[in-house]
Amino acid sequence: MPQAQSEPRPQSAPRGAGILPAQAIRELIAQAEIVPADGEDTQALLEQVQPASLDLRLGRVAYRVRASFLPGKGRTVGERIESLSMHAVDLTAGAVLEVGCVYVVPLLEYLDLSARVGGIANPKSSTGRLNVFTRLICDGATAFDRVPAGYRGPLYAEIAPNAFSILVRRGTALNQLRLIRGSPGVKDTALARLHEEVGLIGAEAEAVIDRGLMFTVDLTGEAGGLGSSGLVGFRAKRHADVVDVARIGHYDPADFWDPIPARRGRGLILDPNEFYILASKEAVRIPPTHAAEMVAYDVQVGEFRVHYAGFFDPGFGWEDKKGTRAVLEVRSHEVPFMLEDGQPVGRLVYDRLAAEPDRLYGAGIGSSYHAQGLTLSKHFRPWCG
Repeated sequence: MPQAQSEPRPQSAPRGAGILPAQAIRELIAQAEIVPADGEDTQALLEQVQPASLDLRLGRVAYRVRASFLPGKGRTVGERIESLSMHAVDLTAGAVLEVGCVYVVPLLEYLDLSARVGGIANPKSSTGRLNVFTRLICDGATAFDRVPAGYRGPLYAEIAPNAFSILVRRGTALNQLRLIRGSPGVKDTALARLHEEVGLIGAEAEAVIDRGLMFTVDLTGEAGGLGSSGLVGFRAKRHADVVDVARIGHYDPADFWDPIPARRGRGLILDPNEFYILASKEAVRIPPTHAAEMVAYDVQVGEFRVHYAGFFDPGFGWEDKKGTRAVLEVRSHEVPFMLEDGQPVGRLVYDRLAAEPDRLYGAGIGSSYHAQGLTLSKHFRPWCG
């Protein structure tokens, strides 16, 4: 929903360099720089356009592979699938992708980008909150989740469910692509000015800017939100049932998650290889002229990974001057690790948009997490324990 006129807003970025907004993505579709890869018309593509990204959909077959891989320069993903595939799984009528297995799925989108346009991908929020490790691969890639400028070719998703087995089908969207023209990055000095203009976090928190906007973990329960007061997080149960990702608000969270109550002054010990849903202490705001990505704060601050799905669309938290909490998907690595309340765990790196989008993240377009507190993925009913 557009911001009220009385609310200060930054100046729109000039057309040209930046992350492409929804209307520019639709223009790429009209110009056949993004086309259906499986004989569909373009209407199906248009329905996947978000304020500053495009949802990517699974094709009709998943290949169970022996190991994760990158094709490398001069090699195609198809060639590597031929050498590493164990068997194919038909997704037409739906199929289960199992925990502990790695799959590669050709996507329903094909790119024929102009020389100045590239991309970066990330799992969708709901995918990350299920601990489904999803990365984009393109032909010739030497890195995951990166599409070089001018890329022409197919796209693939590598999928590795880590907490729950999932039921997917042709057309399921697990990850998303941002299209970028030029360099959209915002330096700390410009980010500080942007915060002074519009407020990038709620007034109750101090903005610490260091290679982006720093955020910390809440272990008091204050970020709980609806139905979860007094909880600081959830830990995924082992050996839970399958999650059909097409079912929204369907599952009882108690069958899949153990609640973590607030214990003031006690911190939280992360057990190795367990998956946690926590919340940030800061409530963040993404203005209509920018988008953001959650990245690790510093690899030296602890043996844990903080996020799986890091994109924040323009308009996230913008409707409320207090902002909206960020949900953190957390997994410890090889050793137990103690998290303390207020500990820095990540950064929000802000990028400019090439133009203000014609639609913003929020209630107006039915966004799932526009007013979230400590919130599980949209597949679960509200916590009532």
